Amino acid sequence: MAYRLLAIDVGSGTQDILLYEEGRTIENSVHLVLPSQTAILARRIARATAARRPLFLWGQVMGGGPCVAAIAGHLRAGLPVYATPAAAGTIRDDPAEVEAMGVQIVEAPPPGDALALELKDVDLGALGQALALFEETLPEHYAAAVQDHGECFGEGQRRFRFRHWEQFIADGGELEGMAYGPGEVPPYLTRMVALQALLPGALVMDTGAAAIHGALLDPIVDAQRASGAIVVNVGNEHVLGAAVRGHRVYGLFEHHTHQVDLGRAIELVGALREGTLTNDDVYADGGHGAAIAPDYPGGFHFLAVTGPLRALARPMEPYFAAPLGDMMLSGAFGLLAAALERQGLAVPDL
Repeated sequence: MAYRLLAIDVGSGTQDILLYEEGRTIENSVHLVLPSQTAILARRIARATAARRPLFLWGQVMGGGPCVAAIAGHLRAGLPVYATPAAAGTIRDDPAEVEAMGVQIVEAPPPGDALALELKDVDLGALGQALALFEETLPEHYAAAVQDHGECFGEGQRRFRFRHWEQFIADGGELEGMAYGPGEVPPYLTRMVALQALLPGALVMDTGAAAIHGALLDPIVDAQRASGAIVVNVGNEHVLGAAVRGHRVYGLFEHHTHQVDLGRAIELVGALREGTLTNDDVYADGGHGAAIAPDYPGGFHFLAVTGPLRALARPMEPYFAAPLGDMMLSGAFGLLAAALERQGLAVPDL
């Protein structure tokens, strides 16, 4: 039986989806760019706010961003919000902080006409219905990516998240280490744990890691891997830059997109190229941090950029990486490559 995989790259604005089937060319595979679940929920919450209806949130930890902003708006309008303990983790890790915002944490739906909304990063039922309309079916295998800050208490999310990247570099920075199979996800990465509960057997990755992995499938970028390349993903919320040689990441930084203008992007890439970028350099102006391997070799002259807000880097004259000419599917292609490598299957020529 042909191997089939649904790869879902979940961002703050969109979820970018590839339905892969062994034997079918990538060009003729199903490609979807849809609003993300957090964006969808934000719209539903806004309608509930306009209708003056209470909210009951249930489900799992998922990405916040737009939906958490909509929840805050609902509370400011003087309307009640109830959430199960698991769903409350979407708003803040610490339940006390959630309750301090005005959210009531409950075990069961409240009485009355509260609008019940399920929280989850992937709505497999909706995707199955959409595919069925076009005579396509869900596969048996899944790979998905999310941006997971990790569950932390008593420490800032930026520091906590970046310690995960620092450990990745300290452990050798091998690209294969960016992906987690069943049972491999560290328990503090609660979004990824929730993803594997939704998609049993799924391979999961960080969105930035998936984008970097996907960009390296572009033949122009791939040709530079032996000598070294800096690959930058400019996402809607985060910028991740990685210095890659062969199959190893020697250094990286992560920042918030809205805090990075052209001048700062030039500084970050330049310091990463020289191996002089420090964790404090990035953290001090609102970013997550930076990590450089002790044996950083330098020489990363080639710059490749991908991501929906990649136009930020245009004056830097980078190469805009886009496997098969489809930049929005870079993350999904990265997920596909990681999943096929785990299966011992050949990665298609992208």
